[in-house]
Amino acid sequence: MNFPFYIARRYVFSKKSTNAINVISAISVIGVAVATMALVIVLSVFNGFHDLVASFFTNFDPQIEVVPATGKTAPADAPQLDKIRHLHQVAVATDVVEDQALAVYGQQQRMVTVMGVDDNFQQLTHINDILYGDGSFTLQAANLFYAIPGIRLAQDLGLGARFDDYLKLYAPVRRGQLTELADPTEGFVVDSLISPGVVFAVNQSKYDRDRLICSIGFARRLFDQDGMLSSLQLRLAPGSDLEAVKKEIKSIAGDKFRVLDRYEQQADTYRIMQIEKVLAYVFLTFILMVACFNIISSLSMLIIDKKNDVETLRNLGATDSQIRRIFLFEGRIISAMGAVLGVALGLLLCWLQQEFGFVHMGDSAGSFVVNAYPVSVHYSDVAIIFVTVLLIGWGAAWIPCSGRKIKI
Repeated sequence: MNFPFYIARRYVFSKKSTNAINVISAISVIGVAVATMALVIVLSVFNGFHDLVASFFTNFDPQIEVVPATGKTAPADAPQLDKIRHLHQVAVATDVVEDQALAVYGQQQRMVTVMGVDDNFQQLTHINDILYGDGSFTLQAANLFYAIPGIRLAQDLGLGARFDDYLKLYAPVRRGQLTELADPTEGFVVDSLISPGVVFAVNQSKYDRDRLICSIGFARRLFDQDGMLSSLQLRLAPGSDLEAVKKEIKSIAGDKFRVLDRYEQQADTYRIMQIEKVLAYVFLTFILMVACFNIISSLSMLIIDKKNDVETLRNLGATDSQIRRIFLFEGRIISAMGAVLGVALGLLLCWLQQEFGFVHMGDSAGSFVVNAYPVSVHYSDVAIIFVTVLLIGWGAAWIPCSGRKIKI
């Protein structure tokens, strides 16, 4: 057995001449454990919110979206897009025209993002899972065009799930020169939509407050984009390898189109969440460093307490390096015990939260999207936390032992 490790292990669990050293050693383990537990829990909660947001977007966003590399629109019959539509891995392909317009209902008005989609949009996404109202997903019936607004947009305009009057949309005239501005409405294309009796709720303001779904034919007419599209949205056949298909689509699209998966479509949202997670990790790591000062105090007092043992070991032939390693090993054992205990407690509390949800987000059910804080344990995060604790703990142990010779 390693001689310094053997002595260090006996020192950790042996009774010291001064009881304060035992207390400080215990506090060191508890401090490291609490900081480690906090890291596991906080990062797991961030992961839980990340997964929760991803599940909301999944109900609305396509698996893959192909958008023009330059400009807002591209010809819908572009050869690259036709080839992509006919790939055997593509189960559903939907043309989308998207742009800004002014929505007016009664005395209320608001700028909205009008999203014109094909009739197969239901097969592309899980839109039916987030519809509310007594109607159904309908885009067009004969010459009537329907509007499906986000739930917050419906509230802002005073629409409700079913509105009786026409919802008017104003879009700027895009072609030709305006020579007569006596009537401001001449500068706009004006069209109207009616209600199918439903609204959608993604539980994200980006969609619920600003977006309105309608027929792509209506959107092309409103924005004067006949034969054009803003994006081609795809759902892959079951069992398809997303990364492999994405790579193949990129090779077909060339430099005229960009190919985006769900995470790239919401890159800003996920980037913000990742930055918040990293900042939380850094902040709690500083707290961990403060907790590790107890290791420095504990080892400093232990070196003083064991001065007679150090002298005896020197007389028996132990070198300064071996003596230094005894106290280094003790500091490492303390930090390892705290790390193991903290990870175990953190995983236990995360499991309890997942199973029972004892920490609620509001005073009453239904106040938030979920009633309890979401938790998702990523074991890669746990591994990073464990290594971080060991490195900081071992660094703290080195400070009182870093002298060229342990003085007695």
